[in-house]
Amino acid sequence: MSGRNRPWNLLDAVEAATIAHRFYVQGDSKVEIAQDLGISRFRIARILDRARETGLVRIEFSLPEPVEPGLSGELRAAYGLRRALVLERAQDGETRPQLRQRVGIVAARLLTELATKDDVIGLSWARSVNVMTEHIRALPRCPIVQLCGVQAGMDMRDRTVETVSRLATVAGGESYPIYAPLVLPDRRTTDILRRQPGIVETFRRYRNLTKAVVSIGAWREGESTVYDALSAAERDAISARGAKAEVAARLFDADGNALDTGLSHHVLAVSHDELRRVPEVIALGYTTPKAEAIDAVLRSKTVTTLITDAETAREVLDLAARRPPAP
Repeated sequence: MSGRNRPWNLLDAVEAATIAHRFYVQGDSKVEIAQDLGISRFRIARILDRARETGLVRIEFSLPEPVEPGLSGELRAAYGLRRALVLERAQDGETRPQLRQRVGIVAARLLTELATKDDVIGLSWARSVNVMTEHIRALPRCPIVQLCGVQAGMDMRDRTVETVSRLATVAGGESYPIYAPLVLPDRRTTDILRRQPGIVETFRRYRNLTKAVVSIGAWREGESTVYDALSAAERDAISARGAKAEVAARLFDADGNALDTGLSHHVLAVSHDELRRVPEVIALGYTTPKAEAIDAVLRSKTVTTLITDAETAREVLDLAARRPPAP
């Protein structure tokens, strides 16, 4: 039995607990403790390591929200993110709507803490973004801008227009909606609608965006509203181009490169370049079917902050380990 695995005797356990209390609670350095006890700082370090590994000392975090600090740090470091917030694993049997609620609550708290009166905030459509707005109770007075058109088949409460209006009301700022569908039948219709005064005014605001909250969709059935809005032939053609992920109707390949497909002429949405210029882009990407899509979007360096769940975070980290992202 190794020294680290053998049971503690009483005196050693008391000594280890005393050292741990001084180090973790009182804030004394290992050097100070070593000098007082007349032993080396390396032995102090070994005692502290063994105390943690055997459970004699347990470190617990009482965060305002149930976030995994370890996984959050790993994800942030792997992709060079400004922030990563990984939700703790829930109990077995958690449904996707329940997870969406948890993601939305954390996103609401984050945006509430980050928003300032000088911001121009953009929102893309997603059920998780909708949930976020429902949990925001106060924001500084600032404009709220819709980043893409209205998805077909959504009820009024789930539409982007209502989400933008709801948050603008909370903030007491101006609302810049898009009263038009996201996916349009042809380029001519798209060009006509882009010239409508209200839509022109919204699109002008994209150059001033300081923060954006978006959702990451996977280019597969049931994981992207845009994918589901297209015909089978259109989906297959875009898939053949290497599409893996979608954010606000803009597509990315597995390496995070922006894909310019025919779809770009049939949607009313913020462009790749406009989104990339936003100083703070908070992305909500969760559930394991979206792991590859999340990996692709993070490689694009468009996103500064990711909110996800623990199971998905582990899969994304595996992808990063197998194919390290560029610095």
